[in-house]
Amino acid sequence: MEYYETLGVPKTATAAEIKKAYRQLALKYHPDKNPNNKAAEAKFKEISEAYAVLSDAEKKKQYDTYGSTDFHQKYSQEDIFRNFDLNDILRQFGGGGGTVNFRSGMGGGGAQSFQSFFGQGGGVHSSRMGGGCGSGPCPPPAKGQDLTYQIAVTLDEVMHGAEKNISLRTHGHLQNVTVKIPKGIEAGKKLRLKGKGEPSPQGGAAGDLYLKVEISKHPRFVREGDHLICEKLIPYSDACLGTKVEVESLEGKKFKVVVPAGIQSDARLRIKNHGLPSGPLGHRGDIFVKVGVLIPERLTAEQKECVLKLQELGL
Repeated sequence: MEYYETLGVPKTATAAEIKKAYRQLALKYHPDKNPNNKAAEAKFKEISEAYAVLSDAEKKKQYDTYGSTDFHQKYSQEDIFRNFDLNDILRQFGGGGGTVNFRSGMGGGGAQSFQSFFGQGGGVHSSRMGGGCGSGPCPPPAKGQDLTYQIAVTLDEVMHGAEKNISLRTHGHLQNVTVKIPKGIEAGKKLRLKGKGEPSPQGGAAGDLYLKVEISKHPRFVREGDHLICEKLIPYSDACLGTKVEVESLEGKKFKVVVPAGIQSDARLRIKNHGLPSGPLGHRGDIFVKVGVLIPERLTAEQKECVLKLQELGL
């Protein structure tokens, strides 16, 4: 779902313009004005979800930065409606003649509460007024259980993004799923696949599948945030006199890095903007070359003589 299109506003719309657009659509598609109209119900749910995101500064920033697909992998329905009081917002749109009473039971005649559209998100629950549930709302069918699995991601996949096809065994059944790995994904983040969890035992919505990311070890690099660290060992003489070392980036680009004379062990040399991306649209980190001095385990007679001479000279 593209939220700006759903509300009919441009991406440059102000908060006031977004609120005005939602008000007009909410009054048009509210279920009290469209009894037994499934299309209106669906539209009302869509515009309310769009407003829940675009009216929240942090969620709007994430949506604008990462786009619809990546945003929905990071934010569940519960996340979207967290701290979003739709009752309070719709009460603000109340007024005279023909205005829907959003605060109360939604006007009788089998009319459906706006709460019926939002599952378990943000404290808003599925319910129908009246029917066989006495004077209160019917409880929703229980959602299926969510599942969480580990997924290993390589640094190359963090660099470029990827789609992975994986097979998971749940309760003896093999399930094949495809998941999009966004650029810059960090260890510990969870990728959400809606409806891929356990089925509901009562006919409700299926649970969700969460894939918790772990980063596979790389033979040359260690990750530090958006930076990549590699280690280069050089002889003592090169540390004293200076030298050059070759470093190959994750993308296969080779660099000649100048090691200055007198460099100290564990010093770092930087290659700018060739590390990992900070999210799908973010800047690139750096490569840091960590310099170490290589101490030989054994010396030839000639080398030992030279080292003794250096010792005499105070080196």
